[in-house]
Parts: sequence; structure tokens; C-alpha cells
Amino acid sequence: MAMLIVPTGAGASASADAALDKACEMAGITRDDIIELVTTGYGRSVIKAGDKSVTEITCHARGVHFIDPSIRTIIDIGGQDSKAISLDEEGNVVNFTMNDKCAAGTGRFLDMMARTMEMDLDRMSERGINYKEDITISSMCSVFAESEVVSLIAQNKEVDDIVHGLNKAVAVKTKALVKRVNGTGPFMMTGGVSRNHGLVKTLEEKLDAPIVISEYAQLCGALGAALLACE
Repeated sequence: MAMLIVPTGAGASASADAALDKACEMAGITRDDIIELVTTGYGRSVIKAGDKSVTEITCHARGVHFIDPSIRTIIDIGGQDSKAISLDEEGNVVNFTMNDKCAAGTGRFLDMMARTMEMDLDRMSERGINYKEDITISSMCSVFAESEVVSLIAQNKEVDDIVHGLNKAVAVKTKALVKRVNGTGPFMMTGGVSRNHGLVKTLEEKLDAPIVISEYAQLCGALGAALLACE
């Protein structure tokens, strides 16, 4: 078995082909050894190597239920969207909702804010935990939020306080998604933003519940696709 994460870049199909070739190399197999290939995610329809495509909602549900059958709500925040998915005891999708109309509340939003503050996402994920001033970012629009951050920097506000304000803004928006699907615990968070420790902590406070973070948090969709291919 092999797994890896690569940037999508400008072309999902080319990136997927490169990732597949590398994964085969890591696993010591060739493409001919693969019996069935399932694609998922935003680029699934343009990946020609796939035998069939399945939505990321279904794949995330399958992957998360395999990792931890007790999970009842999935919170997935990636680069392009954020979503909440409620599950029943068998791991079936009961309801889901997503924010995919703009960057607000997504990894892209946090990436833009990190660049504004001249830091990378890894560093940003550790900031904000030990904040002192409870700053509120009033706008979730990326353009207006960036202006707010620039203004706060000009006011010499502490970086930890600004980052906490951003984490809180994303957490509030994410909690609203969870409420929309009547989400209950146990919760699991998937997607790249699950690596942001400050945001996870803030979201736990907003939900008043712990959030499970799997070591395969960024691969739950891929895991679900692989499991579906085996069925």
C-alpha cells in the first residue's frame, strides 16, 4: 500500500497521473496491477485513468466510518470548500451542507491571510493558541478580511491575537454548517485545515466538544474511494 499528497497545480488530470505513477512506484506495482480505480473530489470527472468517479461526500463518509465507526459528524475543510456531513450508525450520509461559493472559511482563506501576515500555514497553525486580546474579524469576505488584518497590523496588534481572530471567524462559520445538518458528536475533522492546531482548538470551544483528528485526515476521501473500489 502507498499514499502521498501532491499539489493539484494547474491541471487536476496531470497531477493525478503523476501521483498515481508515484504511488505505484512506492507500492512496487504497475498500473496494470490495479483492478479498479475510483476517482473523487473536484477533479474526478477529468481524470481519465479512473474506472468510475464517486462524490467526495460519499468517499469521506466511507473513509471516516472505516477509521472510526463512532463518528456522527464530519467537518471537512480543504482548500476549495468547507462542508459538514452527518452520519448514521452504519456510516451512511444522513445530511450534508457545504460552502463552495467563495473562499470564506476555507483553506484558501487562511492561506491568503497567512500571506498578508508574511508567514506560512505551518507557522500560522501554531499561532493564536496563546492569544491575549479576543479580536473579532467582522468580515469573512477574503478582500475585506485582508483589509481588516492590514489595519490590525498597523495598530500594532499582536500576531497571536490577529490569528485567533481569524480562527474564531472560521470556527463560527463552520459551526453554522454543523448546525445546518443537525450535527452531533463525536466529531472528526478532515482536510488540510485539520493540521491547523489553533483553529481546531477554537472550533472545539465553539462546539463545546472534542474533535477527532486522524493521522489520515487529509486522505479520508482517498481512503473511502479505495474502499469503495474494493467492494
